[in-house]
Amino acid sequence: MILLGIDPAIRTTGYGVIEAGAGGRFSVIDCGVIANSPKLPHSECVRRLHMGVCELVTSFKPDCAVLEEPFVGKNAGTAIILGMARGAILAALSINGIPAFAYAPTVAKRAAVGRGSATKEQIAVMISAELGIEIEQIPLDSTDALALAMCHAARTLRTGGVPGRQL
Repeated sequence: MILLGIDPAIRTTGYGVIEAGAGGRFSVIDCGVIANSPKLPHSECVRRLHMGVCELVTSFKPDCAVLEEPFVGKNAGTAIILGMARGAILAALSINGIPAFAYAPTVAKRAAVGRGSATKEQIAVMISAELGIEIEQIPLDSTDALALAMCHAARTLRTGGVPGRQL
C-alpha cells in the first residue's frame, strides 16, 4: 500500500510518501515540500499546491492520502488561508480519485514517536532510526506528513479497515 501524507500550509506544504508492506514494515519512498514564495499571491499558491499534489499523485500513484486536521486558533485569517491550502489539496486528490483521510497532529505524532507533543526534530530522529533514512534527507516540514502516513498505515493494517476520518 502506498500512502501520501500531507501537512498543508499555504507557503510550505510538507509531504511524505511511504510504502506499507507485509508485517507492518514501512519504507520511505520520497519526502519533501511544495514551497511557495512569500511574495506570491494566495491565488498562485493555491494553483501551485493543486498542481504539486497532482504531480505527486501521478508520480507515486498512492492508494490514499492522509492530511493533518486543521488547527483552528484565535486567528480567523490564518484559518481561512489554511482552508484555501486544504481545498487545493483536496481538489487535486478528488480529481485523481485518491481517497483522503485526516488525523489530529497529536494522534499522528503519538503514533510516530509515542508523544503527541513531539517536535518536528524528534519525529525526524525517530523516522530516521525506524526507517533507515538519513536524517539529512528528511526536510523538517515533511516530518508531520510522514508521521501522518505512518499513523494511517499502522491503523489500517492493525484493524484491517479504514480507521481515519474520511474527507
